[in-house]
Amino acid sequence: MSDTGTLFVVATPLGNADDLSPRARHTLTEADVVLAEDTRRAGLLFKRLGLERHGRLMSFFEHNEDKRLPKVLDFLEQGLDVALISDAGTPLLSDPGFTLVRACREAAIPVKPVPGPSAPVTALSASGLPPLPYTFLGFPPRKKSQTEKLFEAHRATGATLVFFERKDRLKGTLSIARDVLGDRDFCVARELTKEYEEFLHGRLAGLDGFDFELRGELTVIIGPGGEEGDADEGAVLKLIEEESAAGGKPKEIARRVADRAPGWTAKTVYALMRD
Repeated sequence: MSDTGTLFVVATPLGNADDLSPRARHTLTEADVVLAEDTRRAGLLFKRLGLERHGRLMSFFEHNEDKRLPKVLDFLEQGLDVALISDAGTPLLSDPGFTLVRACREAAIPVKPVPGPSAPVTALSASGLPPLPYTFLGFPPRKKSQTEKLFEAHRATGATLVFFERKDRLKGTLSIARDVLGDRDFCVARELTKEYEEFLHGRLAGLDGFDFELRGELTVIIGPGGEEGDADEGAVLKLIEEESAAGGKPKEIARRVADRAPGWTAKTVYALMRD
């Protein structure tokens, strides 16, 4: 039996307080140390959930994770139990904690998950888009070129893509997805498990008609591309001819053709135009 403490990775509610499991409640109440991204928000969470905290509350976020790591490992080596939480949902999924969990595993310190709410899985389960296989991408990069590379890497996998995005970047990211992935079904899930929970559906080709004035936390799901029914090269060449006659710059023409050609992206159409 280990003489060290245990690191508990604890999932907390996305919004609805009733989603906190009895095990999570007990773990957070009894832990000697609770690590949180934002101690102020964590304090409010404890109050909202009606939890009385036994141990100390310590900040543990992206920019202090490396600095805090030796201290947290020291706590665990002393036999103290440590609970890791994020602002909401399951820790490590686009949140700090991976470095700590890996260090604990390397030091033979027990790590126990206390499962519960997870925004990617919650959104996927009610989206109506294919659940398997799926790939979680976290937050897409800030730079357009890097986001293009990210989507390009997953374009031919056949997987449903799930990621988080901020409201002010949503339109730009979905536009990049359209250009790289082609026309696909998508769903934006907002305010999961909260009063104004909403699932908004659309097609990437129809982004111009989508309302981007959204508030709250956003989880985005993009369905897989389908090989069946993809337009063949001859059909695409005919569309290029039609759209070229309508005028516009080559890249604009390529985008219009991609919107009409299943399985083709603006990038692949543009490459065909240049051949």
